[in-house]
Order: sequence, then C-alpha cells, then structure tokens
Amino acid sequence: MSKENSQSVFQIQRVYLKDLSLEQPNSPAIFLEQEAPSIEVSVDVGAEPLAEGIYESTVTVTVTAKIKDKIAFLVEGKQAGIFEARNIPEEQLGPLLGIGCPNIVYPYLRSNIADAITRAGFPPIHLSEINFEVFYQQRLQAITEQQRSSTDYSVEKTVYTIVVMTAPYRINERTREFYKDEVLISKLNPKNLKGDEFKIFNHELVYLNPNYKTDNTPQNYRDWLDLIYESIHSPAAPKINFNNEGVKRASEIINYDNISPEDWEQSKIEVGKQKVILLEREAERFVIAKKMMNLEIDDEKISKATGLSISQVQWLRENKENIED
Repeated sequence: MSKENSQSVFQIQRVYLKDLSLEQPNSPAIFLEQEAPSIEVSVDVGAEPLAEGIYESTVTVTVTAKIKDKIAFLVEGKQAGIFEARNIPEEQLGPLLGIGCPNIVYPYLRSNIADAITRAGFPPIHLSEINFEVFYQQRLQAITEQQRSSTDYSVEKTVYTIVVMTAPYRINERTREFYKDEVLISKLNPKNLKGDEFKIFNHELVYLNPNYKTDNTPQNYRDWLDLIYESIHSPAAPKINFNNEGVKRASEIINYDNISPEDWEQSKIEVGKQKVILLEREAERFVIAKKMMNLEIDDEKISKATGLSISQVQWLRENKENIED
C-alpha cells in the first residue's frame, strides 16, 4: 500500500436536516396562558456506516414545553452529517464519530430547533451547548458498569447516569442571560427509521441543574434537585424531603461538619472567579473573531479558529459595529 493511500482522511461530505416535527396539541388556547412554560430537553446521538469509509452521524433533540399539565409544544429534530473517515485507527474512530461529528452537526440543529419554535408562535429557545466528549465518556461508563458482570446484564434493568450541574449551563449569546434547563434526559436505546424506540440497553443519562426551580418538575426529580441545591447553599440546615428514603440515606452520608463556614465562603468565591474567567475567555474569542472579519476571513474559518458557533459568528458580523474591542 502506498504512503498516499495509507494517510488518514476525514472530511465533511454533507450536513442536512433529516427530520423535523412540531406538535401544538393545545393551540390556540395555550397562547392565552400567562405562565412561563417549563422546558424539558432530551438529546440522543447516533452513527452508522453507509459505505466503506463513509459514515452518517446524527444528533436528535426533543424539546417539550409544558404549562401546568398541558403541552404548549413539542419539537423533535434530527440533524445528520455524512462524513468520510478512512484509515482512522479503530481506537480513534469511536470518539471521532461520537464526539467530533456531533460537535459539527449540533450547531445546525440548534438553529433549526430555534427557528421551528419561533415559526410556531413561541419565543425562541436557544439550546445549551453540549460537551459531547463528556457525553460520550459517560455513556461508555454506564455501559461498562452494566456489562461488568454478564450474569447481571439484563434488559429488565435500567442504568441511570446522573450528571449534576452546579452552575448554569451557559450564557445566551444574544441576551447574555443564563439558560434555564433544569432537567435534560438522553437515552441510549436505538430507534428505527420510523422513530420507534427499542428498549435494548435501557441506559439513561440525566442532567440535573438545581439552580432553577419550576413547579412542573416531577417530585422524584424535585427531591434530588433539592438535595443538591441545599447541600451547596444551606449545608447546615438543608430543607429536603426526608420521606424519600434515597434522599434521606444520601443526606446521612454527607458530613457537613467537615467543612467550615470559611471554607464554604471560599468555595463560593472560587466559583465566582471561574465564572468571570469563562466570561473573559468568551469575550477574547469575540475580539479575535472581529479582527478576523476585518481581514475578510469567511465565517466557517472564523468558527473553527475561535470555537464560536456559526450562529455566534453570524450574529457578531451583523452587530460588530456596536461591540467595543
């Protein structure tokens, strides 16, 4: 085999919207409601070979908005990309398809979901960015733990991987407000082309962020969110549901006396410093992107160089005259 034929190749062939559906079962009456809806977002990723060295990577997002017990809207979108990946070592191919490709596909899906919600007559919902590397590793860990003992592995069991977010997910690139997704759920079970889910693995990845309370969060989630929130903000006298045996046992395991009030205050200061650092880094990326625009560099190259999404770059291009360096 020649040196040229053995070189690793990775390139995008196409990115496209594979499926998009919208349901508004309670319209138009739902538009008369004054209460802000609660939002639940679930994410799923997939990859499959199409031909030798050609793969399709998909990211599916379902956004459900409820006001009280009524569904305001339900949007499900699947964005796909076709990638050429040849002569990639086997140990690198999995992360490439599970991390790299979804990172490329997801920004397009975020834009399509926001557009669909706007066209439905609702304020746009800008989905949070996703760390697909963490997402990929956590899924592998969940499967490994379940499969560690083959005698214990059974389709009747469900494995939950809980990811606790102690700070807001990210900042809205336009309004500078924090997103307020309290619960996000991703399932590993495969789906066919019709969208039917097959409960083969029964692994669920659940992201919990206790910073934003809503009245519509189910009680089983609410109990654990309260435990997380109270353990951070009121460790001396947490207000939690001790009738929940799991929460009660967890609270007994946590030893608050080992942390002094001074340490708690210092930890809060450190969290604040980290937030400031993140904001400064984001500002630096915007400054670099603006300078690249002045050099007439196209949006795609700016996005790759700075790590900003295409939508962020496009927004900056439209508003750069109003933004100070």
